[in-house]
Amino acid sequence: MPRSALIVEVPEAEPLVHDWRAEHDWSAQHGVPAHITLLFPFMPTEKVDSSLISELHELFGSQPSLAFELARVSRFPEVAWLAPEPSEPFSSLIRLIAARYPDYPPYEGMHDDVIPHLTVAEGGPELQDRVEAALAEHLPVSARADDVVLLFEDGDGLWHEAHRFPLSG
Repeated sequence: MPRSALIVEVPEAEPLVHDWRAEHDWSAQHGVPAHITLLFPFMPTEKVDSSLISELHELFGSQPSLAFELARVSRFPEVAWLAPEPSEPFSSLIRLIAARYPDYPPYEGMHDDVIPHLTVAEGGPELQDRVEAALAEHLPVSARADDVVLLFEDGDGLWHEAHRFPLSG
């Protein structure tokens, strides 16, 4: 069943992370741009209708746009990622969405605490060391979130932008 996701696209990071993501990040290999995930998975695409789109416009339109920096390389087991600072505005958006759509908890409820991040590469400590060495001298990356993007997965497992919801600015 094709899925959807809500993300903040981070085009400012693309020049720095594109090659790493293309080789070492599943989502990049399936069409997802550099991003910070707000909610994955969200509703199956066939449940997304005009009423939901209106709700999401209203929800995100009530939230301010965000200026942030990708300030450092951090790690999860098997993932090197860039940390947005401040991270709290992203955490607030995640909590807001989760409260509004409790049937769709972030990452299907697998994590007690969802940490906002931009995945660069999936792999072990050696790869993570290489990523950190290559990227650290180019940080921070200044960025701005002016909207939230709803992505749809197609029948081939590729992801495409379906809608964009402006933040209030």
